[in-house]
Amino acid sequence: MILVSLAIASLMAVESGRYRLLSVSQTTKLILISKIPDKVRYILDASAAKITMNDKPAELSELQNFSLVTVKFELKKSNKNGIEIDGVAIEIKAVVPK
Repeated sequence: MILVSLAIASLMAVESGRYRLLSVSQTTKLILISKIPDKVRYILDASAAKITMNDKPAELSELQNFSLVTVKFELKKSNKNGIEIDGVAIEIKAVVPK
């Protein structure tokens, strides 16, 4: 049982880095991000993501004011509300410049 769990966990790829935030959907809780600098795009389910702004909890709607965010997500193709998604966001961080 433990070996099966480890094998499944190793198949799921987790990525993290700075991404350009292209779109935020409030109704479906999806975000569209683009990898910097190669512009690979990902549609992610952000419904369960831990979202922070300047290290304080924030709402998904507050991200609309940002163009760059740090995102940690799990690559896992699936379908949500008829939309093919590339993965699930685990953590989204935005920093307000001083």
